[in-house]
Amino acid sequence: MVGMFIFLGNQSKAEQTPPNSMPLPKMSINVDMDDKSNDLVLTLQILTIMTILTLAPSILVMMTSFTRIIVVFHFLKQALGTATQPPSQVLTGLALFLTFFVMQPVMDEANQKGIQPYLKEEITQQQAVDNIVKPFRTFMLKHTREEDLALFVKLSSGEKPRTIDDIPTLTIVPAFTISELRVAFQIGFLLFVPFLVLDMVIASTLMSLGMFLLPPQLISLPIKILLFILVDGWNLVIKSLMNSILKTV
Repeated sequence: MVGMFIFLGNQSKAEQTPPNSMPLPKMSINVDMDDKSNDLVLTLQILTIMTILTLAPSILVMMTSFTRIIVVFHFLKQALGTATQPPSQVLTGLALFLTFFVMQPVMDEANQKGIQPYLKEEITQQQAVDNIVKPFRTFMLKHTREEDLALFVKLSSGEKPRTIDDIPTLTIVPAFTISELRVAFQIGFLLFVPFLVLDMVIASTLMSLGMFLLPPQLISLPIKILLFILVDGWNLVIKSLMNSILKTV
């Protein structure tokens, strides 16, 4: 009887734990403040870096010349009439590298005065943030119209700033963005004019020849591409873009 009882007991345990079962790992998060304040500071620094990396695309678009460059490229693509050429990935990559080229002095100043001294523990975290943002503020203010800046200062609910340093960065960023869009649309309009004239000339020529069923775009597209190549269009567009940005830096 005793042997049968032991056998039944072992059988019940075997039924409770299947032979092929795998133990699940357990994970716990503890915050221990006993002489480990450095760990908490390191954790906050990691969270700050992750937040900055998450917002990096927005910062790149809103606080640099990327907006102006990519909008002009889009207008150029529409003016040429090529729907898929060049690919959007190529234009975006070129706009990114041109943005890094333009913003290199600003990023070098932010690195030398903000990031490197903070890594060497020569300045505090708040001083590092101020030193990093200051070159970007200077760049944005040089490319922002007074009318756009006054608009957002008026729309803000804070006190009226006495000097340019009193204007918050969150007020400068949208003013800078709409100023960049304004300049990009002006350049885009100038790009459209010669191609529009060429389309009108070709359309009137086809109508005078009685070719009503032949789409003008079919004839104008290769002519526009040939004209763009003959005048070295990419060199002229990039040169005009860089001059419009660098001359005011």
